[in-house]
Amino acid sequence: MEIIANESKVRNINKKGPMSATRFKRILLKVGGESLIGDRSYGIDPVSALNVAEQIKEVYIKHVQIAIVIGGGNIFRGIAGSQNGIERATADYMGMLATVMNALALQDALEKTGVPCRVQSALQMPAVAESFIRRKAIRHMEKGRVVILAAGTGVPYVTTDTGAALHALELKCDVLMKATKVDGIYENDPEKNPSARRYSKMNFTEVIMRDGIDIMDTAALAMAKDNDMPIMVFELFKKHNLVKAVDGEDIGTFVSNDVKTEFSK
Repeated sequence: MEIIANESKVRNINKKGPMSATRFKRILLKVGGESLIGDRSYGIDPVSALNVAEQIKEVYIKHVQIAIVIGGGNIFRGIAGSQNGIERATADYMGMLATVMNALALQDALEKTGVPCRVQSALQMPAVAESFIRRKAIRHMEKGRVVILAAGTGVPYVTTDTGAALHALELKCDVLMKATKVDGIYENDPEKNPSARRYSKMNFTEVIMRDGIDIMDTAALAMAKDNDMPIMVFELFKKHNLVKAVDGEDIGTFVSNDVKTEFSK
């Protein structure tokens, strides 16, 4: 009953006043599991989860429709597991289960901030999550609910980045927003070269072909490129950065087929 009351309260708040102008109206936010780890070396820090939820709420109250894909690297990473001797498919399924745990933690944090939320899983887990149904996910967003998509694509040998690109296309999002630890794509490593320049815009072809750029795996980038799904790379760990990115401020790197590569001014 409390969750339903919160849903009604937030919807009523959102109906007051005109819709705020934003660059994007429906987004797919890709968040790494590391965003929930805080100062720990492993697992989930509830305070960090609430911090992420507060950033999402800033966007939500501007009437932006939000779907989220969250990784599981803070608990278990499939590729790392396979490198340590676990059969690759088994390791990837274990990684999918880690993303479900993170999705439930983020759902809890969002509901604590008053944001209605649903978790959908690519693996059937009816006790804790809905099964992923594309039209139902879209309907949730249209009704003002955030949708967290867990368990990747439900099949092994596919990263959550590729799953994010796929879901962004399925849900007809305006952009795939890749939240990272750095504020965009640089010409070279800014930690090694403090004078390295950040790109404000990059063409997909350059991102894929240029050595040293590993913001997402090649399969995810190729899928986005082939289907004209732009990607916004930005830093999540600075306060208000998500809402700034949605508003179109120059705080990261926008990757698209329709832009010329240029540095931030």
